[in-house]
Amino acid sequence: MKNVKKENLPQKTCPVCGRPFSWRKKWEKVWHEVKYCSDRCRNNSKKTSG
Repeated sequence: MKNVKKENLPQKTCPVCGRPFSWRKKWEKVWHEVKYCSDRCRNNSKKTSG
């Protein structure tokens, strides 16, 4: 992912809030596993599904 402009980064949509979020360097090796845009949304999904 070297030399890729920010507007060309992969995006996903958060299933909790519905907002799009972009690839981040810290997610480089686990991008296929990332579902939520933030810890807040991840925690909210557990509250609503449980």
